[in-house]
Amino acid sequence: MSRIGVFVCWCGENIARTVDIAKVVESVAEIPGVRCAMNYKYMCADPGQAMIREKIASEKLDGVVVASCSPHMHMKTFRRAAAAAGLNPYRLEMANIREHCSWVHADKEEATRKASDIIRLAVAKVGYDHALNPIKVPVTRRAMVIGGGVAGIQAALDVAEAGYEVVLVEREPSIGGKMAGLSETFPTLDCSQCILTPRMVEAGQHPRIKLYTYSEVESVEGFIGNFEVTVRKKARYVDIDKCTGCGECSKVCPLKKNLSEFDYGMGMRPAIYMPFPQAVPARPVIDKTQCAKIIRNGCGLCEKKCAPGAINFKDEDQLVKEKVGAIVVATGYKLYSIGKKQESEKITGYGEYGYGKYKDVIDSLQFERIVSASGPTNGEIKRPSDGKTPEKVVFIACVGSRDNAKGLNYCSKICCMYTAKHTMLYKHKVHHGEASVFYMDIRSGGKNYDEFVRRAIEKDGAKYYRGRVSKITEENGKLIVRGADTLAGVPVTIEADMVVLAAAMRPADGIEELAQKLNVGYDENGFLMESHPKLRPVETNTAGVFVCGACQAPKDIPEAVAQASAAASKVMVTFAANELTREPEIAVINEQTCAACYACVRTCPYHAIEKVELRARNGTLIKYAARVNQGLCMGCGTCVSVCPSKSADIEGFTEEEIYSMVEALA
Repeated sequence: MSRIGVFVCWCGENIARTVDIAKVVESVAEIPGVRCAMNYKYMCADPGQAMIREKIASEKLDGVVVASCSPHMHMKTFRRAAAAAGLNPYRLEMANIREHCSWVHADKEEATRKASDIIRLAVAKVGYDHALNPIKVPVTRRAMVIGGGVAGIQAALDVAEAGYEVVLVEREPSIGGKMAGLSETFPTLDCSQCILTPRMVEAGQHPRIKLYTYSEVESVEGFIGNFEVTVRKKARYVDIDKCTGCGECSKVCPLKKNLSEFDYGMGMRPAIYMPFPQAVPARPVIDKTQCAKIIRNGCGLCEKKCAPGAINFKDEDQLVKEKVGAIVVATGYKLYSIGKKQESEKITGYGEYGYGKYKDVIDSLQFERIVSASGPTNGEIKRPSDGKTPEKVVFIACVGSRDNAKGLNYCSKICCMYTAKHTMLYKHKVHHGEASVFYMDIRSGGKNYDEFVRRAIEKDGAKYYRGRVSKITEENGKLIVRGADTLAGVPVTIEADMVVLAAAMRPADGIEELAQKLNVGYDENGFLMESHPKLRPVETNTAGVFVCGACQAPKDIPEAVAQASAAASKVMVTFAANELTREPEIAVINEQTCAACYACVRTCPYHAIEKVELRARNGTLIKYAARVNQGLCMGCGTCVSVCPSKSADIEGFTEEEIYSMVEALA
């Protein structure tokens, strides 16, 4: 017969206001196997925990039920108390009589009866609990950061400065991400590259950071502490070890009519190029879709000009494997497809704005390149159509954001701020110019953010109209912007020289495929899912994989950097010991009764079940079976539901335990 102790918490008034604690204690004391039933106002406090420890020792309890709040709140607290008294912590159960009872019921008599039943379930379960031991997992104290934008750079530097090796993977030829292409940053108007490039150089030269640029993650295997990641190093046709970065190859390349990706199509680049002057590594790459030598064995001027002999037209993609213990995902964002449907987009919208039809209708990142000193116009604001200075510029916010009909339902968070910044940058360079903004609402939550927007309106003279733009047409070289001012209740028509669309932030291309490789969840918009929005905001449901920056949701630079440091700190916690301790409440398969149908292998969302051969000592094959990888299993129970032979079960939630709970209410 079990010797079980029940400890009922008042939770101040949270439970006691609705549940008659005395009646509950009296009721559960009569349950067979219950040795003692106690109550206390705050069971999680030191006196409450001391009571539990004292009763475990004096009553020689072999099972404990704490009836209080959610196990998510204090399960670890009470299990530590049980372990301190010598009881296996996995022989302690919590009955949630707060969230599941007192908080959702007003009738005290009914709530009291339900609380007693909930405790009865827990008592039945704990009677069948057996001792479990935490799982020990060895740790490879080496991290990988996927994405070399400002968030990825910050995470990599933090982990490297803590003394651990980092593998930084970036799919573009240089690290830096979107921030490297910005002119200035809000709300301080710091030069973007002035504050970013020192960090880029630091990451590129750090002795503990191994940099893979122009590379992508091909596959991910393993589990927390023991990941094996295959990285595809795309052929760049330039040996970066031999190359000195002199730039002579780019000068002699005759194919200079290619649109620059870094300038978002606003400038041109040769077939062999560095993305921008401050690139890290400061080495060029050859665009194989444009190079005449690669396409038809012509030209080859760059190879002849290269003194170090760094050009290699026979270069091929390489697959390299890296073993790491933790992974940080910082893949950033892209802009919503404003006009004509792109192959990578599933939605279209705002064709009435003329993006792609009228040259002087551009998006926000293209405007950033125009105002940047390193941009295609050397910082002079020029119209793309004729190179003239625009006298009137219209900025349209929420293009794609907060629009269920044509765009996305979420707010992109940073558009109000960078639109205000754009009006300032325009007015600083074109003093007599007129900046107009159409907006839905101004959302400027952040330190000095609201003051920044007010400065754009009150000091720099930007004209703000609360309302949407219905259509943009072109007449006599002017863009006719038709909208409305809903505050004044009048239509607004502006003859503009240029229009800038503040397009929504979306996850970067390929994020869903990467998420599937990492076994990480993502929402309906493609953003990666965190484990808990408040308590575990940078962790995912796959242990050892962390997220930061705009791959998780729209974010500004300060938030992305702060979250990157948070993710790095989680990596450091993971690496704090040579072994990881994991909860043992995971799946287990009885290999003797396993029918080797492998339904569990096919359905396991974490790829935690593998096929094995059971052999005798002499090597004779006995049978085939399935086996759970303890490092990968997250205890979801999918295998249990599909196993036809009932060979799969979950430790701590066995069928025997669950059925005993059902029978307790019969």
